[in-house]
Amino acid sequence: MLNNRFQPSKLVMAAYLVPSFLVYFAMLIVPLIMAITFSFFKFSNINNLTFVGLENYKTLFADKYVWISLKNNFFLIVVCMIGQIGIAFILANILNSRLIRFASFHRTVMYFPVTLSAVVVGYIWSMVFDYNYGILAYVLRSLGYKEAVKPWLGQADTVMLFVCIPLIWQYIGFHLVIILSAMTSIDKSIYEMAEIDGATGFRKAVFITFPMIKNTLSVCIMLCISANMKVFDHIIAMTNGGPGFSSSVLAVYTYKKSFSEMNLGYGSALSVGFFVVTSAIIALSRILLSNKKGEIT
Repeated sequence: MLNNRFQPSKLVMAAYLVPSFLVYFAMLIVPLIMAITFSFFKFSNINNLTFVGLENYKTLFADKYVWISLKNNFFLIVVCMIGQIGIAFILANILNSRLIRFASFHRTVMYFPVTLSAVVVGYIWSMVFDYNYGILAYVLRSLGYKEAVKPWLGQADTVMLFVCIPLIWQYIGFHLVIILSAMTSIDKSIYEMAEIDGATGFRKAVFITFPMIKNTLSVCIMLCISANMKVFDHIIAMTNGGPGFSSSVLAVYTYKKSFSEMNLGYGSALSVGFFVVTSAIIALSRILLSNKKGEIT
């Protein structure tokens, strides 16, 4: 044990924390306080503030496009949670198998899309889905399925599903690395004994791997929820929220109201509502994923 004279005092430890606290306060607390304050005003610039009280919040609850955007966020969360975490779990079990060669190379390749800009990914996939010149349309026409070629990003009934595909593709590697790191903590002898008893790869994944990395999967779920609640770049690059409001999400709708329509007071109210809803969803997910002791499983 270190001698007390080598341990920093509480004052020194507090001094080390001050810079981080100041950055946190300036980047999160101050904007949040300003958003809450401005949400009670109607204005297009800081020089013409008009106090309106709760009028912006009344408008928010009556705005049907807010609820459409929220519904789209929920759709993204469900589909991406299944796609990102589900596929990552399957790939992690495959890469963890002794039969796979060059596993490190495969992990690197699968993680590479995570490093790309979301805007770049959005534009690339919008070209892939292009009705006239896209790769997907070209392949379908070449195979004789011309009737299957549709303006996927231009139809209200298909746009959200096709918006999810780039999101799933880009972030599978992110969850894959997290799940693989958890799987390395599992004792190999457990798998060996299961193999002796005749367990297949599927049974090992379901009855051994899954129960033993539930903590990590819970973290992945919460990260997936928070990430898909604040999706912005992909939507702007691919559809700009269209057609109409069919692919609008809360972040995009808030941005348009604030800066396209210059309704900054209502945009502030939307931001506060966005923050409250996101916090509530994450808190609810923690409760649902908690065990009897109240810890995240």
